[in-house]
Amino acid sequence: MDDAAPLQTEGRWKHQYSLTNCSKPDKQENKAAAADVEGTWEGAGRRVRTDVDGESTALPQRGSLQASCPCLLSDSFRRFASNMSKLRSSLLRSAVAAVAAKPRANFSTGPQQKHKTFYEFRTYCIRPDQNAAFLKLTNDNIHLRTAHSELIGYWSVEYGGLNQVFHIWKYESYSQRAAVRAALAQDPSWVSKYLSKAMPMLTSQDNEVTYLVPWSSLQQPPQEGGVYELTSYQMRPGGPSVWGKAFQAAVTAHDAPGYAKLVGVFHSEFGQLNRVHTLWWFESPDQRAELRQKAHNDARVVAAVRNSFVHLDSQKNKLMFPCPFSPLK
Repeated sequence: MDDAAPLQTEGRWKHQYSLTNCSKPDKQENKAAAADVEGTWEGAGRRVRTDVDGESTALPQRGSLQASCPCLLSDSFRRFASNMSKLRSSLLRSAVAAVAAKPRANFSTGPQQKHKTFYEFRTYCIRPDQNAAFLKLTNDNIHLRTAHSELIGYWSVEYGGLNQVFHIWKYESYSQRAAVRAALAQDPSWVSKYLSKAMPMLTSQDNEVTYLVPWSSLQQPPQEGGVYELTSYQMRPGGPSVWGKAFQAAVTAHDAPGYAKLVGVFHSEFGQLNRVHTLWWFESPDQRAELRQKAHNDARVVAAVRNSFVHLDSQKNKLMFPCPFSPLK
């Protein structure tokens, strides 16, 4: 039988593998093998070899060549397979060690707050016919409220919302806030002179607990007066570990000489999650418009903002005027 004879597989002719150094079955075995596969190789995909006399011999399937002809596995191939297995194990151990060595904080989705101090954002919507009366009532009685906890700022919304006031209160802990709330409920002056009169003037109230982000601190404006812009960014889920650096770069690009004055950057803890707020100060609404146009023409600012916006779902803002009694003016 000629070892160079072609292979007939699934109705097609293919050249046979050379089986040098492998033992050959005798002719009687060939005939028996041919009888076993006669009429079945074409449908079942069996591999057969036909010799010059027209006799066929069944061959092992391709995946079984190694088992039937161990001579095909040379010593060099065995060494190569062994080395590849060792390399694969070494790379796997290195990858596991690298992951274990990373600080777990990198996988956190929270704001990584290191201090207990938090800031409560409050937004009140006022009945349109009671807006002026509410502001006067608050101006006359705010001292009753600030006797219990620290007020950071109190503003009347001018653009981005109608008949609204926005205020920020500082607390050192949740237990302090609970104690303040309990004390206010037992303060007869607060209840009778302010709360009972103010509540009928409101249509809704909303609050949000926030922390200053680790790279921001509360800043005073360069002078009294002016206007404040509160910009709220709804970021995609994932937290600062995903978008923190890009967002910080965008804010820092705006907080530069010749641009807006950054008062603080806050990350939500209770309320709408994955939300970040920036509070800015401007001399006037017109100055804000001028600086915004300037930023749009600054390639450095544009690039930083573009990199941050890939993590952004939505944003909104408000332009606010500080009330006369607001600590931040």
